[in-house]
Amino acid sequence: MVMKYFLPSPALREFVRLLQIMHLTFDQNMIVPPKAYWPRPEQCLAFNPRQPEIETKMANGKYFAKSPVMLIGQPSMLTTRVVPHDFLLFQVVFQPGALFRLLGIPSQELTDVHVNAESVFPKEIGLVNERLRNTTDYGEMTKIVENFIHYLINRRKCSLSKSNLLPIDKVAYQMINANPARYPQQNISLDKMASDACLSQKQFYRNFIERMGISPKTYTRIVRFDNAMKLQNAQPHKDWLSIALHSGYYDYQHLVKDFKDFTKTTPADFVTKDNNAPERVLGVKEDFGGLALSA
Repeated sequence: MVMKYFLPSPALREFVRLLQIMHLTFDQNMIVPPKAYWPRPEQCLAFNPRQPEIETKMANGKYFAKSPVMLIGQPSMLTTRVVPHDFLLFQVVFQPGALFRLLGIPSQELTDVHVNAESVFPKEIGLVNERLRNTTDYGEMTKIVENFIHYLINRRKCSLSKSNLLPIDKVAYQMINANPARYPQQNISLDKMASDACLSQKQFYRNFIERMGISPKTYTRIVRFDNAMKLQNAQPHKDWLSIALHSGYYDYQHLVKDFKDFTKTTPADFVTKDNNAPERVLGVKEDFGGLALSA
């Protein structure tokens, strides 16, 4: 079993926030439980060199066809995924706005969408997945994927494009890193964020949706909710009121509202579901470090 998040090489960090390798092997006679993914503030490129996910379903009941390489747009609702018995995932988690800068596709077109990446990225992406399939060395996998991302960046910069890093991207970066001194999560000022992005409120709102896929308010709520879930995993004995306050909520009821909006269930019910996720069977859970051993 391998499950880890790690930083990309320094040259990629303007575009790539994290890399993830997940290799889970289950007994063939075991029924692998589904994984309920709460929405996180991220857009991803997911390589599945062995077998793709068996099933992906959104909270609204929409299913997505499995594909060896998937482009995953910004989620705003729960996703339920079923994985095969031999599951190998290499995932690129992009920096805020980076996917728009690389592709030039308005991110709202990808919100809550899983797309066959071969229909969006250069044809070389299929060869990348094939090379990943032919190696068992995780270090070699990292080199293969990073070289492809370097290729994408250089290809985009050579064209007349929207690839430049703008102040609005830096604002989103501040939001995703939950800096309470600059952007208090309880009362984020759209005017302040627009000013930092050197835009009017209307321009900021329109450009934010184009680059991140959702509104600034929804993005902030997802950042806050993601922090609450990771805090609960890191400190499972902490009460929900304390988790709510530490994550930037006014009170417990505001946290409950986000649970109902994002997962269609209560905090306790969702944690029960999360405790039955595939990686929990193998003794790990997600927290602020990415993944940690379960207690």
